[in-house]
Amino acid sequence: MNILFIGDIVGKPGRKMVKRYLPMLKKEKKIDYVIGNYENLAHGFGITPKTFKEMKNAGIDIFTGGNHTFDKKKEAIELLSAGEILRPLNYFEAPGSWYYEDENIIVISAMGVCCMPYGKNPFIELDNFLKEKKKFVFIDFHAEATAEKRAIFHLLKKRASAIIGTHTHVGTDDLEIDEGCCYLSDVGITGCRDNVIGMKIDGPIANMLTGLKQHYDVPDNCKSIFQAVLIESDGINAKKAYKLKAFDDSGIMITQIAGEGEVGNGEIVKL
Repeated sequence: MNILFIGDIVGKPGRKMVKRYLPMLKKEKKIDYVIGNYENLAHGFGITPKTFKEMKNAGIDIFTGGNHTFDKKKEAIELLSAGEILRPLNYFEAPGSWYYEDENIIVISAMGVCCMPYGKNPFIELDNFLKEKKKFVFIDFHAEATAEKRAIFHLLKKRASAIIGTHTHVGTDDLEIDEGCCYLSDVGITGCRDNVIGMKIDGPIANMLTGLKQHYDVPDNCKSIFQAVLIESDGINAKKAYKLKAFDDSGIMITQIAGEGEVGNGEIVKL
């Protein structure tokens, strides 16, 4: 069973990159499940039925969230209530579910604690929820602190098949598989790459210079990047993992490869 995960898809540039590369990947790599993080789909903040449908039609099967899940509250509640998307488990009282399960896979959406909205402790919640690994268990851990991501990996690696980080929009190169669990601190942004984590540079720079809150906006025209992780499994454990990357029209590159007991390293190879 092959699983593809696309991290924070930011705005129209991110959606365009998904539509450009996902259909080809699904066909060539025989992917069984595509998981994508939706929290920045609609111009960087939240999700709408329109952007959801666009990405569903592009080939994403399961949608995970984060701290921007409820930025467009009405639209998010509509999609959550219909069971179309997941929201992080951290929220105390919220519509919808934080996990998806069928006969082959469990997909969980969770946030960290540091610099995130106040909510349930994900370490306690997941420690209680996951008792044994009987099918493929995928966790999108949407967190600021790498230490939290590493800690939850070591807590759950014998009970999960993949724990992949999102949120920072900056891809990391620490891909590994241990105890049958694939780990990566952050898969990185799919969206604009020549700015500040997917946003026009003016707002973030003004914020740093003045300390005042600024309007953040996704550029209309920019250089773009596609980033994802492809995991090959035996149906329960991760066996091989590939960090994938594409710049605009470059074609997909494999920038890291990891197997059991390996920290990913490998030559850059075009698919």
